[in-house]
Amino acid sequence: QVQLVECGGGLVQAGGSLRLSCAASGRTYSRYAMGWFRQAPGKEREFVAAISWSDDTYYADSVKGRFIISRDNAKNTVYLQMNSLKPEDTAVYYCAQHRGPFTTAQDQQPDFGSWGQGTQVTVSS
Repeated sequence: QVQLVECGGGLVQAGGSLRLSCAASGRTYSRYAMGWFRQAPGKEREFVAAISWSDDTYYADSVKGRFIISRDNAKNTVYLQMNSLKPEDTAVYYCAQHRGPFTTAQDQQPDFGSWGQGTQVTVSS
């Protein structure tokens, strides 16, 4: 079993930046794809970004060009650099570990088997 702990959320003004981190422990982290999802108040959880074991990356259209997902296997950590933040980016952000080493643009939430507790990101206008 893997444990995922997110941090780095907070309150930021529109146009600002935040970097989220997700530290993994337990099951061999480096062999699995990782992803970030978010859930805004009153909305369903949605995909944000994912990174494969091979460092291939995928992004939701809403964050493409603004967010960057990366991983440091030596530190068992995945990051989400969020730039040019908008009020509509306000949500609880969740880190998730894929069930396998590779992810694709067609993957859905059930393809990710382990989830963190989430970290709140609030963007003020």
